[in-house]
Amino acid sequence: MITHAVIFAPIGQASRSDQIVQRLSNAIITGLLEANEQLPNEADLAKMMGVSHITIREALNTLRANNLIHTVRGRNGGSFVCEQAWELSHSLNPFKTLSTDYLSDLGEMHCAIISHSARLASRRMTNADITRLRDFVAVLAASTTPEARTQADMRCLLAIAACSQSARLANQELILQSEWSSLVAMLFRSENIHREIVDLYISLIDTLESHNEIESVNIAKKLIDTFTFYLIENKLKHNVNNNQ
Repeated sequence: MITHAVIFAPIGQASRSDQIVQRLSNAIITGLLEANEQLPNEADLAKMMGVSHITIREALNTLRANNLIHTVRGRNGGSFVCEQAWELSHSLNPFKTLSTDYLSDLGEMHCAIISHSARLASRRMTNADITRLRDFVAVLAASTTPEARTQADMRCLLAIAACSQSARLANQELILQSEWSSLVAMLFRSENIHREIVDLYISLIDTLESHNEIESVNIAKKLIDTFTFYLIENKLKHNVNNNQ
């Protein structure tokens, strides 16, 4: 599943157990990892995320202490997402620890990747690529849950990056999705935001299909800027609610 490929993707040389905790906590709280879902074992997680077994063990211990996962011993045992994880969403909400500067910087980085991907894709996309992207956007439009919408959105963005035919751009988008997807899942609880994003994707496809490079870049920027605006808006609302 593409969602899990992003969640458990390598987190880089500068990774620490707290970064793994943040990523997995966000994935659990936003529903990308569902209640009672079993995580990969420690050895597989270490390999998938490119860290040591000790780092993984420290991160899992923290997740257990936060009551986000529990461990079952025995032949069919392992680490599982707790059923009550959603109840902890207020105290562990990602917007509690992330600053507006962080969200703005994340949005700028994502905008650079997707806008340049759109520039190249407008030159290189085939009819088959356009059809595939339309299918992905149709799935996004028809999705009714935040999790399903987030997964569909991830496919759309990764497809745009892949159609740039730049392996570096596609890889950077995959890495960035590990931070982006868990935050966007919270936005997709809103029907209005969902519809607005779908409309932007439809407009982007039309410009890509007509090989209009300038408009493709402009709409791609608007797409990511819209996400970023709502992320920052939600952060500010979270601050206000906590101060009341």
